Amino acid sequence: MKTLLKNGSVYLDHEFKKADLLVSEDGITVYASDNAAPAECAADCSFDAAQHVIVPGFADVHVHFREPGFSYKETIRTGSLAGAYGGYTCACPMPNLNPKPSTLEGLKAQLDIIDRDAAIHVIPYGAITRKQDGRSELADMEALAPYVCAFTDDGKGVQTGDRMREAMEKARSLGKLIAAHAEDESLLGGSSIHDGRFARSINWKGITSESEWKQVERDCKLADETGCGYHVCHVSSKESLEVIRDAKKSGVDVTCETGPHYLVLSEEDLFGLDIDDPASGRFKMNPPLRSEEDKKALLEAIIDGTVDMIATDHAPHSAEEKAKGLLHSANGIVGLESAFPVLYSRLVLPGILTMDRLLELMSFAPKRRFNLPGTALETKDAQRQEDGGLLLSGSADITVLDLETPYTLNAAEFKSKGHSCPFDGWNVQGQAVMTFCAGKTAADRGLLTKLK
Repeated sequence: MKTLLKNGSVYLDHEFKKADLLVSEDGITVYASDNAAPAECAADCSFDAAQHVIVPGFADVHVHFREPGFSYKETIRTGSLAGAYGGYTCACPMPNLNPKPSTLEGLKAQLDIIDRDAAIHVIPYGAITRKQDGRSELADMEALAPYVCAFTDDGKGVQTGDRMREAMEKARSLGKLIAAHAEDESLLGGSSIHDGRFARSINWKGITSESEWKQVERDCKLADETGCGYHVCHVSSKESLEVIRDAKKSGVDVTCETGPHYLVLSEEDLFGLDIDDPASGRFKMNPPLRSEEDKKALLEAIIDGTVDMIATDHAPHSAEEKAKGLLHSANGIVGLESAFPVLYSRLVLPGILTMDRLLELMSFAPKRRFNLPGTALETKDAQRQEDGGLLLSGSADITVLDLETPYTLNAAEFKSKGHSCPFDGWNVQGQAVMTFCAGKTAADRGLLTKLK
C-alpha cells in the first residue's frame, strides 16, 4: 500500500518545507510539491495535507501497557493504539507485569503479544532484579539484552548501592542502559499539604523530593565509576536537576526525562480540590506534582538541555481503581493521547519552547538514546529515484498534525482503556490526525480530505 500526502509542511532537515510524501513499507519518498505527477501515479491513495504539518513519529520511553498480567487496565493493543492516535510510532513498556520480564521465558510472553497485537513499534524493558523489587538478585540480563531497550525496575528504586553497581557493570558489558525509578524507600514518610482553600489537611505517604534526588546522586556517582549509560525516569524535583546538570558537566553518561504533567501543573493546582471527589484521582501519580519552584526549574532544564526528553509515564488503571479520590486512588495517569497537544498548546504557542525543541524532546532524543526505530526525515543520506523523488533512509514512521484547529480533550474517547487524565476537558491545539508506522497506517481520524 502506497499513500501520498500532498503538499504538506514537512519537517525535513529540521525545518518545515512544502513537499509531497509517498509513504510505503519501503520508506518515504519526498517529491517537490510542484513536480509530483510520478508520485500520484505510484500511489494507491492520496490525501490533501496542505493545511497540515508532517513530523517524525514520537517515541515514548516510559509507558505501562499492563500486558501480560493486568490486561483489565490496558493491553498491548489498546496501549499501542493510544500511542498511534497520540502521534507516537514507538513506545517502551515498563516491566511491572506478570510474568515479569526478568527471564527470557517471562519476556517471551510479552513479546508474543507484541508481535500479534502492537499497532506501533513496541520495544520492552527488561527488569533489573529477578523479582522487579529493587532488592533481589539480578535478572537474567544477558539473555534479555537482545530483545529489550534497556533495564529498569520501574516502580521500585534499586535500594542498595551494591546491587545498582552490580547492575550497571552488567548492563555496561551488554551495551545497555540502566533506567532508574529513583526512590529511596528509607526516606519515604508522612507528609501533608495544607492551604486555606482546602476543606481540611491532606495527609498521605510522603514521596519526598529527597527520596528522588538522593538516589539520583548515588547513581550518577556509580555511573561515573562503572561507565554505564544511566537514564533517570520522570524527574520531578529541582534538586535532581542540579545533580544531573553537575554530572553532565563532569562527563557522566547520564540522561533524564520528565513528564508533561510536571511541566504544566504543580501542587498549587490541587488547592481547592475536593479530595473526596472520585474525579480527583486523575491527579494522583508517582512522583507527585511538586511546587511551582520545581515546575519552573523543569521548564528551565528542558530549555537548557539538562532534561533530554519528555515521556508520558502513561499508567492506566481501571475506572474503579481511579475513582477513590486523591488519597486512595491508584498512582498513575494516562498521557499518550494528550501529551503533544498539551505541550504544543501550553509551551510552544506561548513561545516558551520552539517546535524544533519539542520535536527533539519527543522524537529525536529518545530514539537516539535508546536506539529506537524511526525515520529522522533527513535528506543527507537519501537515494535519488528515477522519477525525481528522494527515498529517505529509515522506516516510514511519521505523524500528520493539525496545529490550527482548536478542540477539547475528552478522555472518555481515548483509545486507551484508562481514562484518568489530568488534562481532561482542556482546550488545546495540535491533534495527530494520521500516523504511519513502518509505512502502514497505524491511526487515521478521517480528517484529511481523500483525493484518490
